[in-house]
Amino acid sequence: MLSKKTKYGLKALIYIAKHSGTEPVLISEISDNERIPKKFLEAILLDLKKHGILGSKKGKGGGYYLLKDPNEITAATLIRVLDGPLAMLPCVSLNYYEKCDDCPDEAKCNLNKFMAQVRDNTLSLLQQKSLYDLAKL
Repeated sequence: MLSKKTKYGLKALIYIAKHSGTEPVLISEISDNERIPKKFLEAILLDLKKHGILGSKKGKGGGYYLLKDPNEITAATLIRVLDGPLAMLPCVSLNYYEKCDDCPDEAKCNLNKFMAQVRDNTLSLLQQKSLYDLAKL
């Protein structure tokens, strides 16, 4: 299940992708139109800025804007930035791997094999969808 942070982050990015022409988009505009609590949205957008997905401009005409083409930003990247690992178990995570304490041998673990398939299928779908696709620009 997506966290509220990820859900709100994706909604905000879709809004920015749809509405950012030459001018940055105001936090208050996103908050009002997408019904996202403003303080929570501020933290989410700062996190996306820190990861190089968004840029910002202060002052008159300020707000947030995409740093990359929406076609180049995958859903997998966005979810990883906002929520962390895509894998349901740490022992099958590609970027956040951790051995399970209760598993004596991953090579013989049927749960590990199944969750690796779930991860691969999920990852495949999320890598095929870009922010452009989500926003249907």
